[in-house]
Amino acid sequence: MRAAISIIDDLTPTALNPATSFESNEIAGLISELSEASKVFMRRYPGESNRRQAVHTVYGGAHLFKTDSAKKLGAVALRSLEEYAPDAASLARAIGLSGDTQFAQRLYARIVEKLRREPVEDFRLDFEDGYGNRADAEEDGHAASAAREVGQGLAIGSLPPFIGIRIKPLNEDLRARSIRTLDVFITTLVQKTNGKLPANFVITVPKVQIPAHVTAAVRLFEILERKNGLSAGALKIELMIETPQAIINERGAATVMSLVDAAEGRCGSVHFGVYDYTASCGITAKYQAMGHPVCDLARQIMLVSLAGTGIHLSDGATNILPVGPHRATEDRALTKGELEENRNAVHQAWALGFNDNLHSLRTGFYQGWDLHPAQFVTRYAAVYQFFLEGLDAASNRLKTFVEKAALASLFGDVFDDAATGQGLLNFFLRGMACGAITEDEALATGLTLEELRSRSFLKILQGRKQQ
Repeated sequence: MRAAISIIDDLTPTALNPATSFESNEIAGLISELSEASKVFMRRYPGESNRRQAVHTVYGGAHLFKTDSAKKLGAVALRSLEEYAPDAASLARAIGLSGDTQFAQRLYARIVEKLRREPVEDFRLDFEDGYGNRADAEEDGHAASAAREVGQGLAIGSLPPFIGIRIKPLNEDLRARSIRTLDVFITTLVQKTNGKLPANFVITVPKVQIPAHVTAAVRLFEILERKNGLSAGALKIELMIETPQAIINERGAATVMSLVDAAEGRCGSVHFGVYDYTASCGITAKYQAMGHPVCDLARQIMLVSLAGTGIHLSDGATNILPVGPHRATEDRALTKGELEENRNAVHQAWALGFNDNLHSLRTGFYQGWDLHPAQFVTRYAAVYQFFLEGLDAASNRLKTFVEKAALASLFGDVFDDAATGQGLLNFFLRGMACGAITEDEALATGLTLEELRSRSFLKILQGRKQQ
């Protein structure tokens, strides 16, 4: 016993005062340089943004937009659901949804509620593919009338939460027309609204290939802001990746970050154009689809390039629309066979869209395009299934993570994994924003509504530390 005590006595001073070689004056410069490098890195990669992201962007010809377009599109979506899937069981069969009846009913009820309350989250008035090439006078007129409709929608509160325009590309052939449309639309809109822009307004620039395209857009925005009394930086840009050169440049380097950098802080989102991209890769029309391998490669390069930057990513659209081939007329009703063919066509398109949307979500793309209101049905079906099937696991993980982080903060320990915490929190913020997750379900995380509404993991920790 005495020998054991002697050994402990001999080891204790060494354990408390270990031998070292570094002296503070020798490594101070190194520590300073490392700290500065870390700060630069964190500024460039602040982590996942807690800004709300729409689950879809609906594209429609700018000449067709009216103040009540979002409401009308929602009504069309509801009619499609009622006609081709009047109950939860029929929708589940149409899209191949597995699971119990209770889950299908829960999903169906939330889709119906969403289509009635907020069918469109983001709308893009399109002056490109959805509009076409027209006479200059005609496009001038539509740019002005569309701007007035948006201005009136802002005044009466009928606009969706996110809205914007897509101009034509800034390439050699269409640059002049693109710039003029941008000028007419913004100038008219600002005049109509007395200098106000709608919330979350953005200008989509398609077929961006080189940083010069983005730089030119930014310079144009600066002129418009100065001439129309808008604050500096008010006009935001959204980039569309539609060519291989926008993914990998001539030197074999990834291009995406250089395009975002050229936006000088104005870019909050980057969208992927599936069909132009596959065409640019030489894929024939028959095989151009959301699930083509060249699309997965492009998506993952986009995802890896922009991970941790806070830039939102959006996938493209399923191009097979859920519309039946037969239409009734005033003189003739559809036959039983024609009705069945319509139902089969819609269900097949819904199943394709549902699986495409789930694929996007599972690969880190939380937003996509919709081209027809009947696609809203499977947009929300896929989004809601994605969040609901992961709800329990995410809830338990976030609850454990918050408790661990709060405990570390309470005892003064270092906790440097706030980015992961924000990512976990964002699962619930995304789900709540689109209607997939209810407030009661989110409260199972152990967070309060006040904490959830703060949208900030760091604020939650700071609040708990002060308690």
